[in-house]
Amino acid sequence: MHLEFRHLRTIKAIHDAGGLAKAADVLHITQSALSHQIKGLEDQTGVELFVRRSKPLKLSAAGQKLLRLAERILPEIAATEAEFDALRSGRAGRLHIAIECHACFDWLFPVLERFRHAWPDIDVDIRPGLAFNALPALSREEVDLVISSDPEKIDGVTFNPLFDYAPTFIAAANSPLAAKPYIEAQDFADQTLITYPIDRGRSDIFTQLLTPARVEPKAVRQVELTAVILMLVASNRGVAVLPDWVLREVKYQPDYITKPVTEHGLTKRLYAATRSEDATQPFMAHFLRLARTEPVKLQRA
Repeated sequence: MHLEFRHLRTIKAIHDAGGLAKAADVLHITQSALSHQIKGLEDQTGVELFVRRSKPLKLSAAGQKLLRLAERILPEIAATEAEFDALRSGRAGRLHIAIECHACFDWLFPVLERFRHAWPDIDVDIRPGLAFNALPALSREEVDLVISSDPEKIDGVTFNPLFDYAPTFIAAANSPLAAKPYIEAQDFADQTLITYPIDRGRSDIFTQLLTPARVEPKAVRQVELTAVILMLVASNRGVAVLPDWVLREVKYQPDYITKPVTEHGLTKRLYAATRSEDATQPFMAHFLRLARTEPVKLQRA
């Protein structure tokens, strides 16, 4: 039996209308075409679908089975069509984010809070990109956006610039480095450097200062959480270099001192990597606008 969606729509329309003439009007076809369609369906099934000579026209037992199928299937089809319409218009979609930056949660959550109010039908999820290779996952469409400070040349991927930030030195208030106007590479030689658990090739302080200067800290201690890093620094267990937005509040607390790294300071740029064809989708473009403006508020706080 070759059953089509139009057959289910026909069965339901006749049941709801109670007759062929009204059902034909609902389906926008002629009564003759509707009768021909019913005959063809009955020929396929080998059973009668309607009780003949009944007024209003009633479904047979076999017709009732098709009606129950129609009542189950047709709403799902309508819902799927509505979802596709929303996707085509940009009202719906998926935004699964991978993050190669531990500290990014500080500004990302306010961005997502504003985004969800504007785009309630977008499926948003966050997948920390540190446990897997995030950029290949973007190309494989496992995620839709990667927050990264390390742009690469990848076919089909666009690195959308978000904002610049300053990697900033932080130490306990009683640190012997407190008197210095800025921190140099050699100052780390006798310090325990507390960092996030990432490769040195993705660490700002190593890539921009220590590795080029060939300076090795006395020790490196990796810590997952920003709050724990700050606690260890306050306890004089080590020093750290963190993005300026992370230090917007603690830099005024008496337990800490913050200093620029190098005389003129360091600057790094954060990017949102997307598949090139996705960057202009309305909801993606709006997210990128929010991600460019919201963090600046934190930097100025």
